[in-house]
Amino acid sequence: MTQENALRLLEDPVAHELLQSKIPARLAYTALDGAPHVVPIWFHWTGQEFVLGSASNSPKVKALGKNSKVALTIDQDSFPPKVVLVRGTAKVVVIEGVVPEYLKSARRYLGEEQGAAWEEQARGMFKQMARIAIRPDWVKILDFQTRFPKAIEEAAAGAS
Repeated sequence: MTQENALRLLEDPVAHELLQSKIPARLAYTALDGAPHVVPIWFHWTGQEFVLGSASNSPKVKALGKNSKVALTIDQDSFPPKVVLVRGTAKVVVIEGVVPEYLKSARRYLGEEQGAAWEEQARGMFKQMARIAIRPDWVKILDFQTRFPKAIEEAAAGAS
């Protein structure tokens, strides 16, 4: 899949709904000990990349310096679930102050008033932050109405 096709898929109404939601992404990466690791994390979608903010000394930042391949998922827990699955490469840059997109995500998740309060607290906590940008190079959307995991599609095709 080309990056252009991946980005086009993220314009789908199901993806758009999830990208604007208050559902945290789950970021999967390879920890320094080689084990898989998944963390829930706030994200901001720019239309081109997912941007995450993290403490510059966090385990994920250290691990992404060794292996930048990641996966993200954003999924509803209602039925039928809607899911966006993404694979890409993380680019980590340590910046002075707080990652601007992190502050945008705080307002989306917490609302304007609490987001502003969190911004003030974050500015006092972080002299530096890591800006983690992920450009999707593979995307899959599941809605469990018209789009299913491949194994279910294959089983349904074999049942006819």
